[in-house]
Amino acid sequence: MIEELRIHGLGVIEESVLELGPGFTAITGETGAGKTMVVTALGLLLGGRADSGAVRTGATRARVEGVLQVSDLDDDAGADVAAVLDEVGGDVEEGRLLLARQVSTEGRSRGYAGGVGVPAATLDRLGASLVAVHGQSDQHRLLLPGAQREALDRFAGAEALGLRDRFAAAYETLRATDKELGDVVASARERAREADLLRFGLEEVERVSPAPGEDVELAAEESRLGFADTLRTAAEQARAALSSDDGGPDALGSVAAARRLLEGVQEHDPQAEELAGRLAELSYLLSDLAADVSSYASGLDTDPVRLAAVSERRAALSGLLRKYGASIDEVLAWAATNAGRLLELDDTDAVVSRLEARRDELLTELATVGQELSRMRTEAASRLGAAVTEELQALAMPHARMSVAVTQVPGERGTAPTVPVGDRRLRMTAAGLDEVELLLAANVGGEPRPLGKGASGGELSRVMLALEVALAGTDPVPTLVFDEVDAGVGGKAAVEVGRRLSMLARDAQVLVVTHLPQVAAFADRHVVVAKAEDGRVTTSGLDVLDDEGRVRELSRMLAGLEDSATARAHAEELLASARGRAR
Repeated sequence: MIEELRIHGLGVIEESVLELGPGFTAITGETGAGKTMVVTALGLLLGGRADSGAVRTGATRARVEGVLQVSDLDDDAGADVAAVLDEVGGDVEEGRLLLARQVSTEGRSRGYAGGVGVPAATLDRLGASLVAVHGQSDQHRLLLPGAQREALDRFAGAEALGLRDRFAAAYETLRATDKELGDVVASARERAREADLLRFGLEEVERVSPAPGEDVELAAEESRLGFADTLRTAAEQARAALSSDDGGPDALGSVAAARRLLEGVQEHDPQAEELAGRLAELSYLLSDLAADVSSYASGLDTDPVRLAAVSERRAALSGLLRKYGASIDEVLAWAATNAGRLLELDDTDAVVSRLEARRDELLTELATVGQELSRMRTEAASRLGAAVTEELQALAMPHARMSVAVTQVPGERGTAPTVPVGDRRLRMTAAGLDEVELLLAANVGGEPRPLGKGASGGELSRVMLALEVALAGTDPVPTLVFDEVDAGVGGKAAVEVGRRLSMLARDAQVLVVTHLPQVAAFADRHVVVAKAEDGRVTTSGLDVLDDEGRVRELSRMLAGLEDSATARAHAEELLASARGRAR
């Protein structure tokens, strides 16, 4: 329930605070005073589209705040609100939720819920469980098949809505499966060509059978074999420089001479002794190094046969490197990846069979769920037609009859999404197998006709109100807002509309923007949008009327005169009559 609504800088409203309560609140005012700004404010608060043109002239931004009582929500709605707030980190204080929306003249919009900034979509999700807004545009929306099916499903209840969601999920899975199946079949030739190329490449890699890092090792070996004589000559000369066989000068001899010189004087200086020791260590290292160089030189044999074998092997590896990777490791990685891809491509027939089997399973599920949903819709259609007919008769349409037609359309395979049901194929959509249409017979003896062909504007208004009353018990929303849904209604019908709104307000908070005094008279609370002018800018405020104020406002609505004795008498009579009828 909305407890308070604050509006700042929106349209003709400079700043107003509207305190609300349970029951039926009527909002009236002169044409152009800004009655619809209240509905616009609620729309913004509930995540509606932000329009910078709604910002009041001279203001930099419009801001709307609402305090909503959420402690008395039913379990499902309370759980939905709690889930959204938990997701965004918002808080409820003492059972009250603060929502806010701000729109700048540049078109930027900011939303707030429970003290945290949120996108408009979050406000919309919260609003779905808290407030339902019905305007004149909803009368035209009611003519759409989707809206009529939605009304029937809401009336059918949670089980039917769950079946519809299950059907929609299977339908989307079927579409994805059909697309994948079509892609696999359509690309069979390309897949076969790709498989042949991969098979050739993998066979080529398998024939060569490279080892990890083999290209690097063979490159080093080929270089060593190709320059064996040069390497051996250099090694032998290096060995001679370290340790000469013919008694010539060498590194070992020089180090030994230096060592003897220092050992001869080491008794005179500890540092000379330390240096002599280091020279001794160096002699051992040079001796080992000379032996290693000698061994290296002796191992460097020219082997033309091995060199040819290495060159041939490197040539084979180079063929792989040109096609499949910059190194043998990359070639092996390519082979591992595409071996799996080849298995997948070679499994095309199995993939097709698997997808076709999955498709058959989904069609069976859709047929089963769709038939059950159709059964529930057909049963609910009878009850909804009777309930709306009863409401219409109470809304000054005593001979009206509402019926709800639930039909299925046969379809041919391949022309549209269809599902086999028994010996038939039926067209389907994500919402099921059914087409739903509301039919109205407004007069005695009249044939039921679709709403778009057989209902006037006033009749549409009453049909929508009758539907809302019928749906109120199945999908309760704490607050219902009606924006001039009584357009095209007058006389006795207007009185009955007011009475039904009053009855609806017994179980929900009802806010109604109306231009009919017969409707406003039934309200528990009457708010007038008062217009004032300072010579430059028109401003409007929201005032809650006392009993005397209600008489004056109803007099104005009846006769355009607030002080007419006749109009006042009529207004007082209307209020008394409404209070009597509302009981």
